[in-house]
Amino acid sequence: MRPEPIFKRLCLIGVGLVGGSIARAAREKGGVAETIVAHTRRDATLARVRELGFADVVEPDAAKAVAGCDGVILCVPVGAYAGVMRAIAPHLAPGCVLSDVGSTKGSVIRDLAPLLPPGVHLVPAHPMAGTEHSGPDAGFAALFEGRYCILTPLPGGDPAAVEKIAELWRRCGSMVERMDAETHDKVVAIVSHLPHLIAFTICGTADDLAEETREAVLKFAASGFRDFTRIAASDVDMWRDIFLNNRDALLEMLARFTEDSHALARAVRWGQAEFIEDRIRRGRRIRRGLIERKQA
Repeated sequence: MRPEPIFKRLCLIGVGLVGGSIARAAREKGGVAETIVAHTRRDATLARVRELGFADVVEPDAAKAVAGCDGVILCVPVGAYAGVMRAIAPHLAPGCVLSDVGSTKGSVIRDLAPLLPPGVHLVPAHPMAGTEHSGPDAGFAALFEGRYCILTPLPGGDPAAVEKIAELWRRCGSMVERMDAETHDKVVAIVSHLPHLIAFTICGTADDLAEETREAVLKFAASGFRDFTRIAASDVDMWRDIFLNNRDALLEMLARFTEDSHALARAVRWGQAEFIEDRIRRGRRIRRGLIERKQA
């Protein structure tokens, strides 16, 4: 027997990879929502979501989409949050739980909390799962299986609302952790945002090479470079907004990485084999740790 649904009417603002995967997981696993409402503004996306059939209601007007919903999740790039919130805030029902899936949390609280109507509960969340693909066709129900979802509840927030969002993610297959927004933003800056910045930069460097060299790079790319290109294929709008909205934490981690890369470069220059071996061993240890935690 499937469990009682957490929400009667759940609205997903944005139905790309993550929003579409939430809807599919809710449909496949059950116990998330009686009715799923999907909102997107683009006509082509609206038509495709209707064809795919993972939402009960597909609504192009954000205000109409959230009306009467007891749960709303923002699944759009974080740079769009403030504009979306201004459009939906007057239409959020008292008691509604508002959450999100953004990869930054300080900016989410900054943009949403001041516009939060009385009686509406904000529970920021970040599922640590994704692929380089985007759009409504990219989602799949198993995306969150065995992956962490981090909640960053506001001080003094409603415990019942927090538990509803935690249970939603557990029913989607995630392991749920809680931390403060500042700690979250520093953690994801090093484990997610900095690797993407490096991947975009390496691919840009390769693209800037002379024509004959660039063709050789593409022709003979080994697995290491292919891994970078997979990351670099990620959504443009989403990652632009992540970089700009987690600027301080990202630049802090980039500065530390720059110092460490210079140290390794000096070791290579001066033939310091012991230092080089130590860095390689540390990398191998990190990889083993991920595999042991089933996160690789």
